[in-house]
Amino acid sequence: MTASLSSPSAQILHRFSVSNPIHIAETGIANIWQVTQRSGQLAGLKLYKSPDMGNEAPGFTFLQSKQGLGAVQVLDLDHNAALMEWLPGGSLGALSRTGQDHVATAELVQVALKLHQTPAASNVDYPALASWFSTLMTLSCGEHCSAQTKEDIHFCQSLVPQLLCTQRDVQPLHGDLHHDNILQGERGYCAIDAKGVCGERAYELANAFRNPTGAETLVRDPQRIARLATEWSVAFEVDRARLLDWATVKSALSIAWRTEGVLHEDAELDLLTTLRHAPRC
Repeated sequence: MTASLSSPSAQILHRFSVSNPIHIAETGIANIWQVTQRSGQLAGLKLYKSPDMGNEAPGFTFLQSKQGLGAVQVLDLDHNAALMEWLPGGSLGALSRTGQDHVATAELVQVALKLHQTPAASNVDYPALASWFSTLMTLSCGEHCSAQTKEDIHFCQSLVPQLLCTQRDVQPLHGDLHHDNILQGERGYCAIDAKGVCGERAYELANAFRNPTGAETLVRDPQRIARLATEWSVAFEVDRARLLDWATVKSALSIAWRTEGVLHEDAELDLLTTLRHAPRC
């Protein structure tokens, strides 16, 4: 635990009936603590820095609806905190980064299949996938952007409406499924950190093409992209071309989210080009 980081308040610990907090990780919006339940079992406590969970609130509804099938078990929730089962094993990202990418990608699609075995609650107001892409649709390219970058961004801005207007098998999705959001526990690999969004089933795997972090050369390998497109489209029963299209526009969306409306440069622009030109058949 860093010296500047305070432990969870006594009120929070009492609220969830836990003790012995150990700081595990910090994200841009939350801190994760390992805590001990009254039973003696470990759990994960996620404390948000704001008064609420922001855009991750629907994700907990999604995870709860899975009842532990391919997903972390959510034990309790409050306004800006969540108590979850403790997943002690490593992530699929760690496997990929240590030369076991084939194993990791096979496990990832199996987790996705488990998540979609159980229908999510239909009476939940999940945000629509279309609402996520407004940032990309209003993105402009700065004068110093290359011709290739301008072409790629304009291509994606044209493709997004086509994909959204022709969505297939629309359903609640995890929305941020990738290698480092899947951890191993006693029940096998389980997804964490869902966003919760309603959209085309094929979008569920789009973000995983960009991952894991720390394996940039691997992620940009055209042969790997082609392999994933083939293996995942068959296993997840989605169209290969649409899967790659969603992966392409997701890459562009992530770039747009990192800008302030005008794109100048980004480390993912080469990946965007590679995804765009990956064979669709």
